[in-house]
Amino acid sequence: MGEIRVQLSEYNSNWEQQYADEQNRIKEALGDKAIRIEHIGSTSIKGLEAKPIIDILVGVPSLEEVVSFIDALSKIDYEYVPKLEFNDRKFFRKGLWGQGTSHLHICEYNSNEWIEKLLFRDYLRTHPEAATEYAMLKKQLATKYSHDRSTYTKEKEPFIHLIISKAKTVWLKE
Repeated sequence: MGEIRVQLSEYNSNWEQQYADEQNRIKEALGDKAIRIEHIGSTSIKGLEAKPIIDILVGVPSLEEVVSFIDALSKIDYEYVPKLEFNDRKFFRKGLWGQGTSHLHICEYNSNEWIEKLLFRDYLRTHPEAATEYAMLKKQLATKYSHDRSTYTKEKEPFIHLIISKAKTVWLKE
């Protein structure tokens, strides 16, 4: 398998409906095992260019339970993808390899992973200047690493960590 292309799309208001549809399907598949389901990633930020993949965060009581979700999620077209680099979450993909339509990130509810994903999203939603800066970075990286999604993703990490740090400072003041 070759590297996956990085292709950003203009913000699409249909992403919200796509998320809502997936959220309902996931709720139905997992029932009360999912404490909370959230739309994360760039498609959750109004106006932000993004890879047209809906990122969904599911909070569960324990990551150890996720093995028991594999069958239920496969019935709604989510494939479990073991990723050794993810210690605090489990990853599922919907769609063909390299052409996914949704990514499902399952982590323990209120864990550091859960909190940081939501802090990043919420900070970008409430700080348009940070969202603009992130959009510019993403465009630069998408051009530079158009055929190397893993490097594109890795190169965004310092900015993401900076925003999470700022968000924690704001959060602690509240």
